[in-house]
Amino acid sequence: MKEIIQKTFTGERALFGSKDIKMIDCVFTDGESPLKESSQLDMKNCIFGWKYPLWYCKNIRVSDTNWLEMARAGVWYTDNITVEHALIQAPKNFRRCNNVILKDVDLTRAEETLWNCKNVDMNDVTARGDYFAMNSSDIRIDGLKLDGNYAFDGCKNILIKNSTLLTKDAFWNCDNVTVYDSFICGEYLGWNSKNLTFVNCTIESLQGMCYIDDLVMKNCRLINTTLAFEYSKADVEVNGKVDSILNPGSGIIKAEAIGELILEKDQIDPLATRIICDTIDKKSDIVEWRR
Repeated sequence: MKEIIQKTFTGERALFGSKDIKMIDCVFTDGESPLKESSQLDMKNCIFGWKYPLWYCKNIRVSDTNWLEMARAGVWYTDNITVEHALIQAPKNFRRCNNVILKDVDLTRAEETLWNCKNVDMNDVTARGDYFAMNSSDIRIDGLKLDGNYAFDGCKNILIKNSTLLTKDAFWNCDNVTVYDSFICGEYLGWNSKNLTFVNCTIESLQGMCYIDDLVMKNCRLINTTLAFEYSKADVEVNGKVDSILNPGSGIIKAEAIGELILEKDQIDPLATRIICDTIDKKSDIVEWRR
């Protein structure tokens, strides 16, 4: 494997179509698509300073390397890429990629990031930006800290562990999502999805977990969560209190306490959902905004 050490590259397509190269302490400045159509690259302690550095690439390993803000749309149409110990300032990174591994990566401007990707593994990743991972599939996550709304819209086959997600409208239009041991804070969680499972999670949400086909919750806590489970088919076990529940579609909901249970006979069949709860502070047959 050829080595390139401590070089600075400028100009468009500076190393177009490179193969079998190890790069150390290199900098890519003004010039788009410097490594387009490259393969078998091993990069360490490098800097991407301009747009589209890794497009249509294969078999790429990048470590201790940073994407500056203008290195936007950095990795598109690329297969088999591993990025470790990186700070990525640039938005719109990782688009239509297959087999992506991110370890100890901080995405400070993660807008439109990880869109339409397949087979993604993330470990100890921090991301800040809206619409994270939209329309991606087969995602495995351990230790994600996410600050950004509308995350994982249109995704399927997601496994998340040990994560903190501050994101409203997360997991919309999804299929087959499982979340373990995580904290999720955000309005309208999980709408229009199917096969959503939360285990040992703490969730805060306004009108969360609604319009879901096959919602499972085990050993979860719902703090400051109101108007939950509307039209959802649910198998729910909540430790503690749910502030209010509105018109669940069917299934079983078990909680230690419910602040208000609202069942409107003209909207749902109240007998289709079994409510197991010793303490229900208030029962209503009409929601407040229809009174």
